[in-house]
Amino acid sequence: MRGAFEAIDWDAPWLVPYRAHGQAACAAVLGGAGVAQALNAVPARAQVRLAAGALRFVPQSELPPGEAYESFIFRTACVPTRDHLHDFFNGLVWLAEPALKLRLNELHAQVLAVEGVQPRRSPLRDALTLLDESGALLDAPADAVALLRARRWRELLVAQRGRWLSGEIRLRLIGHAVMEQLVQPYKGITAHVWPAGAVRALDAGVQVLQPRPFLPLPVLGVPPWWAANAQPGFYEDEAVFRPLPSPASADSVRLRPASLAR
Repeated sequence: MRGAFEAIDWDAPWLVPYRAHGQAACAAVLGGAGVAQALNAVPARAQVRLAAGALRFVPQSELPPGEAYESFIFRTACVPTRDHLHDFFNGLVWLAEPALKLRLNELHAQVLAVEGVQPRRSPLRDALTLLDESGALLDAPADAVALLRARRWRELLVAQRGRWLSGEIRLRLIGHAVMEQLVQPYKGITAHVWPAGAVRALDAGVQVLQPRPFLPLPVLGVPPWWAANAQPGFYEDEAVFRPLPSPASADSVRLRPASLAR
């Protein structure tokens, strides 16, 4: 476990929103603490409240056999946590984006109350998990969102590079599986993006996720997240920066989370 945590680059631009809590918790893990213990020691944790009480991170062993992970969190305000990077980054998102994580958990619990635990996730729970595991929020003007929707990569990520560098267009990762992958970066790591303002639609219920509103974006193409993306030809790799599917094939495209570990 120690080596994985030593590999985290806290100077990485995608970790900026998580650095304040993350560095302290990571140091505790490297000092011998379990991940749950390290996350509980972050002062901001005590201010995060669910309906069942203040947020706590607990060892995975406290999850009762047969009870759904999300239902347990909703019932107890306790997040079962394993000693690895995946659950570490999940905890950091709880600390940095508590309102979003709380709403996702509420929606999971509502769907589970109706559907019960099934061998496979239902389409609604699958959409929630996709946002939770590999999601990202795009703060951007409408024209930039339209370029992403059309997968006009060079216009969005090259011609508009100055807008990214100035902060007019910003991407904020919320998917902990994507963060885990980025500890060992490779070009094809892809997040599933929602315009940041659209998250308010979750207040209306989980139905806003059907059909899935997410847009794929290879995150190491974001200026200036990776030095290589300043090189000529970086965005010409259609195995990563895929064009928009034709209408005939669009129905067969199924976006998947980076990891469905739960």
